[in-house]
Amino acid sequence: QVQLVESGGGLVQPGGSLRLSCAASGRTLGYSIGWFRQALGKEREEVSCISTGARTRYRESVKGRFTISRDNAKNTVYLQMNSLKPEDTAVYHCAKGRSNVCPTLYDYWGQGTQVTVSS
Repeated sequence: QVQLVESGGGLVQPGGSLRLSCAASGRTLGYSIGWFRQALGKEREEVSCISTGARTRYRESVKGRFTISRDNAKNTVYLQMNSLKPEDTAVYHCAKGRSNVCPTLYDYWGQGTQVTVSS
């Protein structure tokens, strides 16, 4: 049984930083992990993906500000978010890919963690 649990969200001022964690259990080590976000009233969008070989992808709006990484020993994927902007406000979810590369389709999702960027 695959389970993904996000943590690390919160309220931060513009320009601040947060680090999100996605703790995975079950069969996840051989698969890519992605981070998604969904703002109120908007469609869900993929933020970043990391393959089993640690290759990464980012959506254009977060390049240079966000960094995805994975610690296989802890079965955890992180999303370091710097220089946060109000438009980054959303519920952030992690998801398990159906393959070991990025891009990929996803089949398991976490419950999400709220990130609010506001002064």
